Amino acid sequence: EQKVRGLLNKLTMVRFDSISDQIITWANKSEREKDGRTLRVVINLVFEAVTDIATLPELYARLCRKMMEQISHNIQDDGIRNAAGEPFAGGQLFREYLVNRCQEDLERGWVDKETTAVAAATRTTQVTAIKKAKLKTRGEGSDFYSEDSYTVAKAKRRRLGLIHFIGELFKLQMLTERIIHSCIKKFLGSPEDEEIENLCKLLTTAGCLLDTQNSRADLDVYFSRMRELTKNKNVNARMTFMLQDVIELRERGWIPS
Repeated sequence: EQKVRGLLNKLTMVRFDSISDQIITWANKSEREKDGRTLRVVINLVFEAVTDIATLPELYARLCRKMMEQISHNIQDDGIRNAAGEPFAGGQLFREYLVNRCQEDLERGWVDKETTAVAAATRTTQVTAIKKAKLKTRGEGSDFYSEDSYTVAKAKRRRLGLIHFIGELFKLQMLTERIIHSCIKKFLGSPEDEEIENLCKLLTTAGCLLDTQNSRADLDVYFSRMRELTKNKNVNARMTFMLQDVIELRERGWIPS
C-alpha cells in the first residue's frame, strides 16, 4: 500500500507512462491469487487519491483506462463469474471491481452525508449552549473551533471529487449511461446545495457525451427541472448561477465560453 500510494502521489501528465507502468506492475501481483485482492487494493488506493488529494480526476481516470487495457489476463477472481460460469479475469475483472467501487462509494456518500449532517447539527447545538454559558458566567465570549465544520467540508470535497471522477470514467467509456442517469436523478430528487453542485459538476464533465439522440429526451427533462430550480427562492444565488451556467453550456452545444 505504501509503495502504490507513493506512486499515485507522484503521478503527473509528464510522468504518466513511467509511473502508471509501475502501478500496473504492482496490480499484476494478483496473478498469484484467486480472489484479486491485490488488484482491489490498488483500485481502492486510486479512489483514495481521487477523493483525498487535490488533483485532476481525469489523470486517474486515464490511469484506470490504461490499467483495464493492460492488466494481466491471468488475474482472476473465482468468486465473480460470468453467465458461462467462468471467473472474471483481466480487464473484465478490473472493470467489474471499478464499477462496484463506484456504486459503493456513491451509496456510502449519500448515507454519510445524512449522518454527518445530523452529527454536525448536534455539535453546533452543544457548542452554542456552551458559548452562552460562558458568556453568562464570565461576561465574555470564547473562540470555538469545531472539527465538525472541517469534517463536513472534507466529506463534501470527497463527494465532489468522486462525482468528477465518475464523469471522467464515463468519458473514457468505462461506465455506462445508466450509472450517470442514476446519479443525475438522485441529485435532482434532493436539490440541496451540495446535490446541485454535484449535478452541475457531473453535467459539465459528461453532459456532452450524454446528450445523444437516445438520451436527449431524458436530458430535456433534467434541464427543465434545472430551470425550475433557478426560479426557486429556496435555492441560493450561488447555486442558481451554477445551474444557469450549465444550462447556457448546453445551449451553446457544450462549447465552453
